[in-house]
Amino acid sequence: MSLFLIVCGDPSGDLHASNLIKALKRRDPSVRVAAVGGPLCRAVADEFLEDLTSKGVTGFIEPALKIPFLLKLASRLRAFVRHRRPAALICVDYYGFNRRILPYAKEAGVPAFYFVSPQVWASRPGRVKVLKRLVDRMLVIFPFEETLYRDAGVPAEFVGHPLLDLIPEPKPREEGTNLIGLLPGSRSSEIRRHLPVFLEAFRLLRLKNRFLEARLFAAASQPDSAYGRLPDGVKLVREHDYSQRGCLDLAICSSGTATLENALLGVPMVVVYKLSWPTYAIARALVKVKHIAMANLLAGRTVVPELIQRDATPTRIFLEASALLDDPAKAAATRAELLKVRRSLGTPGAADRAAAAVLAGAAKEAAR
Repeated sequence: MSLFLIVCGDPSGDLHASNLIKALKRRDPSVRVAAVGGPLCRAVADEFLEDLTSKGVTGFIEPALKIPFLLKLASRLRAFVRHRRPAALICVDYYGFNRRILPYAKEAGVPAFYFVSPQVWASRPGRVKVLKRLVDRMLVIFPFEETLYRDAGVPAEFVGHPLLDLIPEPKPREEGTNLIGLLPGSRSSEIRRHLPVFLEAFRLLRLKNRFLEARLFAAASQPDSAYGRLPDGVKLVREHDYSQRGCLDLAICSSGTATLENALLGVPMVVVYKLSWPTYAIARALVKVKHIAMANLLAGRTVVPELIQRDATPTRIFLEASALLDDPAKAAATRAELLKVRRSLGTPGAADRAAAAVLAGAAKEAAR
């Protein structure tokens, strides 16, 4: 029996880590997994050590408020690695915290894998040097990341994007269904900043088209109460198969995993992001890429509009959304460009390929 330790800290990492746990167990039923993550990892892990995703620790300023909790958790994990000596540590995204855990594996002689790379190509490329020193293999989900790491001397393997296992191929769809999606983000802070702006933008759109309706897609980590009382025309939904999302004419969404999900579904979107001003100032100084939406980053150009910080107003969202809703040809062209992004990400099976790499690497280390 082999014990693995998996550590993730945000909702998307919780999703990808939980699917990796299931893939490990499919390949080797004797595997046991201890996890730090969220509700999805809790459901499939043999030992659940801490719910980190519910803490909403993100950005640059906000984590300072959680330092006592994070230090205590790091200490627990150091003791776990020392005394339980797992067959491998698997970090899933969430670099800020995982960076503190990786040295514990190194000092204990436990092999370390990183599934879903931190976005070193977007900011702070010096992190590659840290990962080179602490990680045995990067299991990356974008094709260009494999080249980036290998050129830096870091063992890396492109396993494909895990969302391809979850998001069905888009079906031919009817245009003009008068249905838009609202995706304000998965963290409480994102919902507080984005949702009022999204709802006001929807109100403006509905003044123009009284038949328009919206679906507010709830995050798995948030209760219904997080979204408050919703106006007429807006319905809160929870879904796991993307059936409603795939029917949208348009999405208004927070930057993050949702933008890539929409791209894989071929859903045109307006991407919005607001941060606290101190966090935004730091991010602006550090981030070196032109775009925040993954669809635009992968396409290498602006496919969908991005409204950041002071530009993220109801009026600007209304104007960008109207430009797509009022022009079927533009919407269809956007949809076609988004589906090109889907085809660039390989084939389904990322979790299985990552599991195979982890099991093979752990077995090789154990045989030494």
